[in-house]
Amino acid sequence: MRIGELARRTGASSRSLRYYEQHGLLTTRRGSNGYREYAEDDVRLVAEIRALLSVGFTLEDTRPFVDCLRAGHSTGGSCLESIAVYQRKLAQIDDELRVLLARRAEVAAQLAESCPGCFLKGEK
Repeated sequence: MRIGELARRTGASSRSLRYYEQHGLLTTRRGSNGYREYAEDDVRLVAEIRALLSVGFTLEDTRPFVDCLRAGHSTGGSCLESIAVYQRKLAQIDDELRVLLARRAEVAAQLAESCPGCFLKGEK
């Protein structure tokens, strides 16, 4: 299939697909006319990349998942390298949550000090 059809089927822009190719996540073949040609399996690879990007993974984070699918596994997250990326991402999110909760507590304390009679939604 050509780049336009892959873009239509995956919801990715042609520009994104070329970007994934530049980073080695997609492999294209060139037809005799010079157009990029993609295989049916590339639909699944692009879907995996887009799903991971949508929840905050970096493009480089997606590489083990793509490699896992290319190796014939049923899911991109079933390989040890992918699991390690999941674990690293969860640890990062946990760190971010701790920082946000500490900031929230500080802002709530400042509000309570500045306006003792004010209540935050959900707090009494």
